Amino acid sequence: MRWKTAEISGWGRAIRARTDLARPERQRDLAALAAEGPACGMRRSYGDAALNAGGRAVEMTRLDRMLSFDAETGLLEVEAGARIGEIAAALAPGGWLPAVMPGTGFATVGGCIGMDVHGKNHHGDGSFGQHVAALTLATPDGPRRITPRTEPELFRATIGGLGQTGIIASAELQLTPKASDVIMVTERRVEDFDEHVATLEAAQATYVVGWIDATARGRSLGRGIVEEGETGRGLVPKRGKARRVPLDAPGWALSAPVVRVFNELYYLRVPAAGRTLVKPIGDFFFPLDRIHDWNRLYGKRGFHQFQCVLPLGCLAELRAIVEAVATSGLASPLAVLKRMGPGRAGHLSFPMEGWTLAVDFPNRTAAAPLIRRLIGKTVEAGGRIYFAKDSLADPAQMAAMYPELDDWRRIVDAADPERRMTTDLVRRLALRGAA
Repeated sequence: MRWKTAEISGWGRAIRARTDLARPERQRDLAALAAEGPACGMRRSYGDAALNAGGRAVEMTRLDRMLSFDAETGLLEVEAGARIGEIAAALAPGGWLPAVMPGTGFATVGGCIGMDVHGKNHHGDGSFGQHVAALTLATPDGPRRITPRTEPELFRATIGGLGQTGIIASAELQLTPKASDVIMVTERRVEDFDEHVATLEAAQATYVVGWIDATARGRSLGRGIVEEGETGRGLVPKRGKARRVPLDAPGWALSAPVVRVFNELYYLRVPAAGRTLVKPIGDFFFPLDRIHDWNRLYGKRGFHQFQCVLPLGCLAELRAIVEAVATSGLASPLAVLKRMGPGRAGHLSFPMEGWTLAVDFPNRTAAAPLIRRLIGKTVEAGGRIYFAKDSLADPAQMAAMYPELDDWRRIVDAADPERRMTTDLVRRLALRGAA
C-alpha cells in the first residue's frame, strides 16, 4: 500500500496536521492497514477528530460501495466510506431513507457511526447508532463482524467511539420506509427565545429544526425560524446548480455588521404568516451542501464551532448561553437550535434529552476564550459538548460530561492495547487516559 504525506484539516480548518495517508480500494487491503493508524473519511468533523499529526491514517473514501440491499426489509450493507447523501439519493425513489441523517450528505457511514450522529428527527428516532444492525471491524487477522447481541460491550464502545476500537470496514443499516421523493416544509418566524423554545417543544412533525439569529439581543434575543418537515410524493422541484467558493474570503466578509444585516434579511425571507414549501429532500436535510467548500467563507484562519446539549430543565442556562453569544459580536449566520430526545447508542454518544445549540465562530482572537466560557457553562448545567464539532475543550471537563468514560476506556484499551487508533482529539482531551 502506498502512503502519501499530506497536510489535512477538519472542516473548520482552524487545526491542521501533517499525516501519511493510505487510500485503500478493496476490503482485502484493510487487514494490512489495521495496525497502521486510525481511519478517516471526508473529514467533516470540524476540529481534530480525524487528524493524526505526525502519524498515519487510513482514508476510507474509496471504499464506498453499497454491497447489498433488501428492498422488502430496508436492510442495507454498505462500506464505511459511502456517503449518506449518496445513499439517500439512490434509495429514496424506492421509498427508503437512512433513519438518521446529519446536516451534511458528505458524511461517511464510518464517520456517522464513530460520532453516533443525530439529525432533525432525533426527538423521535434517536441517533444513528440505534439503527446499525451490525458492523465489521478490520483486524490484522481479517474482518470481525459484531452486533449488539454477539458483542454488546464492543459494539457500544464503537458506536460514538471516535474510531478507537479499530477501522470500521462496513456496516448493516436499517433504513426507514418513507414516501420520499420530496419533503413538505413549513417555515414560521419566532420572535424571541421563549417562543422559539415553545414552538420546538410543541412541534409534531418528524423533522424539526430551528435557525436562531445569534446576533439578536434584548426583546429579540433568540428569535429565528422554525422548520418542520414531512416526506411525501410528488413532482420534484428543480434543484439549483451547486456553487463553489473559489477562494478564502476576506476578514470583513463575516464581520459583525455584515452578519447582522444578513441575519435580518434571512429572518425576513419568511412571511410573517409563515409558509409551506415543497423541496427536494437534499435541500432540506443538507442545505449547505449546495455551496461546495463553504468553509472558505471564514477565511484562511478557518472557524470553530461550539455545540452543546443541555438537559430539559436548563432553559435559564440555555438562555444565558444564547445571550453570551449574542453580546459577543462574534457569531456567524450559522446557528441552530433543536429539541433532542433521549436516544443514544454508545458510551460517548453526544445526545441527551434536552436542547442542543450549535454556533459557528470565525477563528479570531476573542473566539477561543468565549467558547471556553460557553463550555464551562455547559458543564455547570450538566450538559455536554459534541466531539464532532469541538476543537477547544479541556481534558478536565470530560468525566463530568461523559460519566461512562471509564467503561469506554476499559473496552477500547482491550481492543487497541497499543493505542494505534489514537487521534489528535483523543490525545488532546486525554480520553484514553495517561499513555
